[in-house]
Amino acid sequence: MTDSKVLVIPCSGIGKPFGTIGREATFTVVDELRPGKADTNCLSLLVMGDPDAKRQVQESLCVAVDGCPLECARKNIEIAGGRIDAHVRVMDLLRDNRGLKPRQVTFLDEDGEKLAAILAERIAEKVDDLYTGGSR
Repeated sequence: MTDSKVLVIPCSGIGKPFGTIGREATFTVVDELRPGKADTNCLSLLVMGDPDAKRQVQESLCVAVDGCPLECARKNIEIAGGRIDAHVRVMDLLRDNRGLKPRQVTFLDEDGEKLAAILAERIAEKVDDLYTGGSR
């Protein structure tokens, strides 16, 4: 077991439903599903080069949560010197759940909430795998 929490970093995706789904799922994991095992930090701190945020990703097992194919969370964790131990893409989730179509941008509609709950479970599984078998 690792001594530190698994760090889950979602993309910013402000104004985009897929980014909102990723962020909501991350908060659900950190606050409800895996408190004590998972933590998060703001992606914009990494982008801005914040030393504490960089140190955190460099010293933690990291899960990147990306809303779109640009993969900003993954890329910025790596730019900051962190390693991606697990990567979750909202787009993959959408392919697996074609009947759910989030339409709201400023808040999650019913389909968006369902997708965020499904994604949170997937992220929680990754956290469990890394927390019990993490290599750092």
